[in-house]
Amino acid sequence: MNNQKQNKDGGGVKRYGKFQKLQKASVQKSSGTQRVMQKKSPSKQSKRNVHNNKAVNFSSPVKIIFLGGINEVGKNLTAIEYNNEMIIIDCGLSFPDATMLGVDLVIPDFTFIEKHADKIKGIFITHGHEDHIGGLTYLLKVINVPVYSTKLTLGLIECKLREAKMISKVKLNAIKPKDKVKLGGFEIEAIHVNHSIPDALAFAVKCKEGIILHTGDFKIDSTPIDGDMMDLARLGQLGNEGVLCLMSDSTNAERAGYTPSERKVGESFENLFRKAGSRRLIVATFASNIHRVQQIINVAAALGRKVALSGRSLENVVSISKELGYLNVPDGIIIGIDAIKQYADDELVLITTGSQGEPMSALTRMARSDHRKVSIGPNDYVIISATPIPGNEKTVANVVNELMKLGAYVVYEKMYDVHVSGHACQEEQKLVLGLVKPKYFIPVHGEQKHLRKHALMGEAMGVASDHIIMVSNGTEVTFHSAERYTCEEVPSGNVYVDGYGVGDVGSVVLRERKLLSEDGVIVVAAVIDASTGYNLSEPEIYSRGFVYIKESSELFSEAKECVIRILDRYADSKRRDINSLKGKIKDEMLKFMYEKTKRSPVVIPVIQEI
Repeated sequence: MNNQKQNKDGGGVKRYGKFQKLQKASVQKSSGTQRVMQKKSPSKQSKRNVHNNKAVNFSSPVKIIFLGGINEVGKNLTAIEYNNEMIIIDCGLSFPDATMLGVDLVIPDFTFIEKHADKIKGIFITHGHEDHIGGLTYLLKVINVPVYSTKLTLGLIECKLREAKMISKVKLNAIKPKDKVKLGGFEIEAIHVNHSIPDALAFAVKCKEGIILHTGDFKIDSTPIDGDMMDLARLGQLGNEGVLCLMSDSTNAERAGYTPSERKVGESFENLFRKAGSRRLIVATFASNIHRVQQIINVAAALGRKVALSGRSLENVVSISKELGYLNVPDGIIIGIDAIKQYADDELVLITTGSQGEPMSALTRMARSDHRKVSIGPNDYVIISATPIPGNEKTVANVVNELMKLGAYVVYEKMYDVHVSGHACQEEQKLVLGLVKPKYFIPVHGEQKHLRKHALMGEAMGVASDHIIMVSNGTEVTFHSAERYTCEEVPSGNVYVDGYGVGDVGSVVLRERKLLSEDGVIVVAAVIDASTGYNLSEPEIYSRGFVYIKESSELFSEAKECVIRILDRYADSKRRDINSLKGKIKDEMLKFMYEKTKRSPVVIPVIQEI
């Protein structure tokens, strides 16, 4: 297929043949951000001119700033700037990996946004998943600007704002597909897309210099549960108008074909529920997957079973969805979790959270026999209706194993069609590229392997290879004309949330926690004379997570002798510095313990001068 590019200089058409060899760009990484550079230019400048340097420049450059959601799944945050005004699309979180010990949540670094707070006109949210709204309350403490999204998404945001006691301070604006919002030099149009949660949107951001289209998370479902198919016609119209840049969801870029319809899961539920016979049904799914919950309720009602909910987030989402009319729940079908003992097993369906094996989730607590209301037994039929997020495979497998040890029959995604993705596969991604016909294409929302695969699809669909821009978190792409852009770095990164603390846990703290978890800690306590420096009592050594003291008395006796020698040398020295003494004890004890045990515990010297 030939790709036709409109030349704004003379209104003519510039054609790129299918087999024409285009100039390749090299990618240089710097401080976690990729800088796109021409091979012809060996200099280390962070800018790249492409195609026609004589193209007419925009009256004001158009900038897209990526602060989250690139080279990762989650923590989505993108800003668009034009004529000294800015809007933000999404503000999500991600969950900690195994290296982030004790961390509850990870949110984007808002340093760049704080610096440009006076430019920001509004925040637009594509949908209500945590990776798109989870960081919003933290952002709204930094900047207080209007938030725009659909009713369900705003309902979920309201719940978060109430918990944070911010509901009266934030202006929430409900919009619906085809609505257009004018903010300064921007016109933002909402476009309906299908996803695993209702009311999902793409945004077409229009300014004088062109259209920037952000798909959000999407799939093309021809038979969606809510009856509204993705608005492909509007995407085609925008493509005919001319789209300067497309940012498109890359999550499933490695999967060929099409994503199955959500209705396929409903059919599987009906078959499995009947197969369960007289056993109690327990279904684990994402709390925000309203379509999935609706289908579970529909099948339960058809079979005469009551439905109970376990999991705070699930209860909140169901309550909000019912109130706003997104869930159709027959009267009397939902019962409280405390009432399940009043019903026989074959009269119950329990919907629960924990499909990702989260340590504190309801399903995980059931598997550990730690749930206060639900005990798993041989008469339980458990369906895990989700695919493990990359990195969660082991934790999900552990939950499955523990449930099986308790005698439950467990059905998980690979066995039956109990889950379909909410993200587009390759043929759907190609269809969007073909409809939109973007001048520039930026793959977003995914790890590097997803972004690269999506970029290759863009080239196959006719986007010029040097108009496909690979970015990282912290990349600011500036379009100077329809044929020229530059990339520069801006502040970005992760901010860790631990309890009530936001940003007070950094890499140093995480490194210390890792050391503590691996080799434990030793505390060396000593009392010395402030004037003479001599040791006044035998030093004490305490150990936690290192070795069992009662069985290592000889080791600790030798350690005490080592500390006493250090203290004696300190007293005999002419220049005494307490900090130097602590450093010496730490170094000598680390050396001693490694020689004796091949372990390196954290050593904390506590010296009291009297």
